[in-house]
Amino acid sequence: MNYTVMIPAAGSGQRMGAGVNKLFLKLGEKPIFIHTLQAFERDPLCSGIILAVKKEEEEEIQGYLEQFNILKVRSMVEGGSERQYSVDACLEAHTEGGVVLVHDAARPFIKRSVIHDLAKEAKQHGAAIVGVKAKDTMKLAPTGTVEKTMNRDHLWIVQTPQAFRYEVLKEASERAKKDDFLGTDESMLVERIGHPVRIVEGTYDNVKMTTQEDLAIGEILLKRVLQEDEE
Repeated sequence: MNYTVMIPAAGSGQRMGAGVNKLFLKLGEKPIFIHTLQAFERDPLCSGIILAVKKEEEEEIQGYLEQFNILKVRSMVEGGSERQYSVDACLEAHTEGGVVLVHDAARPFIKRSVIHDLAKEAKQHGAAIVGVKAKDTMKLAPTGTVEKTMNRDHLWIVQTPQAFRYEVLKEASERAKKDDFLGTDESMLVERIGHPVRIVEGTYDNVKMTTQEDLAIGEILLKRVLQEDEE
């Protein structure tokens, strides 16, 4: 089940407070986004990577790709001010159809088995996302006062990748542009057009590197991964 992965990498990373694109920050000896790209570079089912980047960072990113021998990036497109616009640009650059994944560049610990399960579900059902079940008690409080305690057994914390048949995501993207609608993720756009979205259970260590605390967790996870590789 081959797939193409689209990776928006044009964000600012303000919550990291590093003063630079957080994706360039190091986990171990490599930038965060290189760890992410290597997860797909090493997957034989990944037929290509499309990156959405800031124009002013394209040269620096290209240097990293060459340094770490990332060969599957077949195009870099200019990212937009919002994630949705960056994914739109990736979709425009993709002409082969098939199954496409969208993955956060700052999630370097995605497991190959989860990727493959997603791709399989997307091919069969058209749309699939990865998530983990909520651990904590969840309250609904839209005005600051609790209205309801939610059944956490029915709630999922959504991660990436999100996987789709190309034509499904393309239709959802075009509809959103026509309606001037800005969603929080690709699944939301697909839900808007009435297409069902499957959920594949992921892992809690598929952490997004957003804050300094996440980086500290990332260092611990990286050590564990390296130890597993040595065994």
